[in-house]
Amino acid sequence: MAREVLKVTAGLAGLTVGLSACGGGGDTASHAGAPRDGGTLRIIGSSDVDHLDTASANSVGAFGLNRTYARTLFGTKASNEFAETIPVQADVAAAVPSRENGGISKDGRTYTIRLRRGVQWNTVPPRPVTAHDFERGLKRLCNPASPSPGKGYYLSTISGMDSYCRGYAKVDAKNPGAMASYQNGHAISGVQPKDAGTLVFKLKRPASDFLNLLTLNFTAAAPKEYDRYVPDGPEFRRNTISNGPYQITSYRPGGSYVLTRNPVWRRETDTLRGRHVDKIQITLGQDSPDTVQQQLEQGTADLAWDQPVPTSAIPRLRRDRDRRFAIRDTPSSSPYLVFNTRSPRNQGALAKREVRQALQYAVDRTALIKLVGGPDVAEPLHTVIPPGNAGYAASNRYPTPGEGGDPGKCRELLGNTAHPRLKLKFPFRTNSVHKLIAESLRQNLAACGVDTELQPDTGGNFYGRTITDPAQATSGTWDIAAPGWTPDWYGNNGRSIIQPLFDGRTYGPNSTNYGGYDNPQVNGSIDAALTARDTATAAGFWQRADRQIMEDAAIIPLLDRAHTIFHSSRVQGTRFLPVAAGYDYTHLWLTN
Repeated sequence: MAREVLKVTAGLAGLTVGLSACGGGGDTASHAGAPRDGGTLRIIGSSDVDHLDTASANSVGAFGLNRTYARTLFGTKASNEFAETIPVQADVAAAVPSRENGGISKDGRTYTIRLRRGVQWNTVPPRPVTAHDFERGLKRLCNPASPSPGKGYYLSTISGMDSYCRGYAKVDAKNPGAMASYQNGHAISGVQPKDAGTLVFKLKRPASDFLNLLTLNFTAAAPKEYDRYVPDGPEFRRNTISNGPYQITSYRPGGSYVLTRNPVWRRETDTLRGRHVDKIQITLGQDSPDTVQQQLEQGTADLAWDQPVPTSAIPRLRRDRDRRFAIRDTPSSSPYLVFNTRSPRNQGALAKREVRQALQYAVDRTALIKLVGGPDVAEPLHTVIPPGNAGYAASNRYPTPGEGGDPGKCRELLGNTAHPRLKLKFPFRTNSVHKLIAESLRQNLAACGVDTELQPDTGGNFYGRTITDPAQATSGTWDIAAPGWTPDWYGNNGRSIIQPLFDGRTYGPNSTNYGGYDNPQVNGSIDAALTARDTATAAGFWQRADRQIMEDAAIIPLLDRAHTIFHSSRVQGTRFLPVAAGYDYTHLWLTN
């Protein structure tokens, strides 16, 4: 079976994307006639989301779930043609603003967005989604209880956001009334509801990617009822409100979700989503990808929630040309090894650049590639920015023979530091192949004279607490970890990697700068890129930041990995969402 190959070239002037013919896993709607409504889509997987609240949700699983019930001003299309998933499309906005239609001012600093009519909340009685709901959504990004990992995007872009957030940080994080009072009593000067149907944004400076920022789930509208709850707290999770095609009607933490049709959603008000199945049942707690795959092939489940296709099954599925199987390229860093620079363990060794540089030589990437499915699924990665993303430039600061690692050089360099012997705590996710990856890295580090203690962790807790809570970092709960990073958007996406992962000024609760890395030179390159006169100049600054981060050895890039995906025989209408690493649930339909 021919692999679906995505050729993405990130030049200084932007991105050009081409997609070859697909040998499997295409939009199966064309093979089974017109879409049918009804039935229950059965999804099975391992762990709960890191956060359910759109303000703080930051995993690919959460993105896919949020899309079913929470709408943003703009979005992107789900498609098996990668190029079609890149352009910004109107969602709740009536149109994409431009200078030509008067939506963007001549100086590029004012955006006027008019809302589509007919979009409603599933409240009793139903009521329209307004500009004030989007204002509330943006205000919630800086809540002290569960702050948004993406808030840095908006702090550096929207006028008045930084001062608003500084004040919000002082509010009692356990008191929903106090948080609601602050939100309702303080304005963000750059977010101005002109009336119920019009929202005006004022930017610090022109930002060519501002509309991309408004596609992210962080900026979803928030109903006034959310003021009653601690953001992303247990009570919030039991009381989500929908303006999308589905609504969460049952939730058992760590156990299951049930989504049913939202009765007030109207297809004519939503150009990005569909709605075919009556119910979506998500069952959690199954850590074995082999068991999940078996259920999909037997037809007792329809889709995997957070498990790629088991490596052992890939050769058979390709040999059989099974149309239910696909390899879809999502240019990403998945996984990478991050160092906790705030760990007090080993006398603070990981805060020292020479120690981190020595460990760069330990990794055998060829072994990791075999673990995830071979060269058709993954390629070795040596830069912070993966190929296919704005600002990428090929480089390899720490080469090893045949990508197999160089334990001798690792030991030599580590022996030249004040920390020749290290003992590292390594939490790993229990789903997918993460345990195998962790074990492989442990063996690599052992050859370098480093002892590693593996600690199993659920995916939701891993991202929701272990590596995103500064208290866990500074107490030495962990030393190294292997998260993955899929950019928040593709196309003009220079800031979607460097800024969230390495801007030291945004380190704090829920930050995706997991290791607490902070280099003023990198922070300066981020600022220079964000204020650059054009995307080509910005790309140069992103590349400069990439080189500095790798010189500092803040992480060890491991793999640029595609996503393997499979569905049961009754699933049709598959349309892929690269940023969610999965199919758009709202377009799927069932043959029986």
